[in-house]
Amino acid sequence: MVTKKSWAALLMLLGLMACSPGLNWREVRPAGAGAKALFPCRPEVAERGAPPMGLAQCEAGGRSFALAWAQAPGPELVGSALIRMRESLALRLVASGETPQTINVAGMTPSPQALSQTLSGSSWARVAVFARGLRIYQATMLGGKPGREADEAWQAFVGGLVLLD
Repeated sequence: MVTKKSWAALLMLLGLMACSPGLNWREVRPAGAGAKALFPCRPEVAERGAPPMGLAQCEAGGRSFALAWAQAPGPELVGSALIRMRESLALRLVASGETPQTINVAGMTPSPQALSQTLSGSSWARVAVFARGLRIYQATMLGGKPGREADEAWQAFVGGLVLLD
């Protein structure tokens, strides 16, 4: 049975996809990620190490889209790992960031360190960090120029993330 809420979500997603005609959005389930995601292109997926760390990434419309994941060694380290992930991207880009905003990804474990931020410096980026249990994630959109098209692409990318059991 399809609910009104399901229809509303589907219509919103279709609207976001229609706003980015140069991007070919598709649902992917990167091996080892414990997540499904909407990517605007077919991502390459790499996983290594024990515990495994992984990365799914692709380039489309002059931007790079990536979802990275890793396992925190213990619950007491999840929050600090999320902070370090976001801050390390800013350092690599020699970027300053706007005030971080809370983020809510379907299936995530609530955390005050789960944040989304726009970074500007040597390159322009959007980054979001969040977790499910001990698994930590970083979603990134890098490159291109800020504006409505970038905002729509970011909303489609992050809005399409679902963390699975």
